[in-house]
Amino acid sequence: MTDAKRTSQRELSCNHNDLQPLILGADDYARLCQYTLSDELTDELDRAIVVQMEHVPGDVVTMHSRCTYIDQRNGAQREIELVYPGEADPATGKISVLAPVGSALIGLSVGHEICWDFPDGSVRRLKVAHVTPAAR
Repeated sequence: MTDAKRTSQRELSCNHNDLQPLILGADDYARLCQYTLSDELTDELDRAIVVQMEHVPGDVVTMHSRCTYIDQRNGAQREIELVYPGEADPATGKISVLAPVGSALIGLSVGHEICWDFPDGSVRRLKVAHVTPAAR
């Protein structure tokens, strides 16, 4: 699929949701900025509202929170824990924030959706269904 065709498909299916506000805790934001990030994740961090960790609402996907999301393309539902790269263990549901799913979900609130490009060339619409906050 050409880049122009993929972009057109993404615009058609994802035209309204990419500007939903993202909320990041200051500690998570500072640590994430230390990594080499994809252009997409850098763009997401650039538009995030950064607040003190204690002001992050409990329904926001943060580092070490557990999140249930729905892949709107096929209806698949999955629960993950969002972790830093060295902590990732996909077999136990610990997904790196640098993985496409992790990068897409960080900072979203329950009910929010985002479209994200995946390495296989697909564009997926992910919806946050539930968040269990990280222990602080």
